[in-house]
Amino acid sequence: MKLAILISGRGSNMDAILTAIRQRQMPQAQPVLVLSNLPEALGLTIAREKFGLHTEVLASNDLKGWEYDKNVMTLLQKYEISPTNGLICLAGFMRLLSPQFVSLFRNRIINIHPSLLPSFPGLHAQRQALEYGAKISGCTVHFVDKGLDTGPIIIQKSTPVLQSDTEESLSDRILRDEHLVYPEAIKLITEDRVKISGRMVLIDGGQ
Repeated sequence: MKLAILISGRGSNMDAILTAIRQRQMPQAQPVLVLSNLPEALGLTIAREKFGLHTEVLASNDLKGWEYDKNVMTLLQKYEISPTNGLICLAGFMRLLSPQFVSLFRNRIINIHPSLLPSFPGLHAQRQALEYGAKISGCTVHFVDKGLDTGPIIIQKSTPVLQSDTEESLSDRILRDEHLVYPEAIKLITEDRVKISGRMVLIDGGQ
């Protein structure tokens, strides 16, 4: 399965995914492209210099929704990534995908979010957890649908919230867990062990 990883920043989850592939943890995954909407994204350099991958920058240029995503589609076609052979992994990509794009790649786009969804969707999830007084937070890998962090859940991992936590310290611990579960979710999908039934994600061999 061909992977396109979309980033906007340092790409730490991208790094974790590509490292797992390099270590042969998911032999069915073929990383093909790292795409960013920001030319200064540090992850682009990591993708090229550490992993030897093709990278592309597709600046927003004030384009909204499908007008931007049509250009993403063109790039995916250039690298022969399609809804039948590809998986799009959002790894800190700071744009909302249009309903048209999500429909075209239905159940072929995944994202990781730093909370136990459906709790604390959207931006600053770690801050939301602290302000709410949550005792447990964590991270969620989910399929992307037309809502905001509302798609079917593939994997979750819990992270205790400590009384001494700041937004930064909690974010750091959740991020370490993200680096574990995101590659695992991709492995399950590329091994064809994931099925969707309504909102339920069923995993072959799961509990």
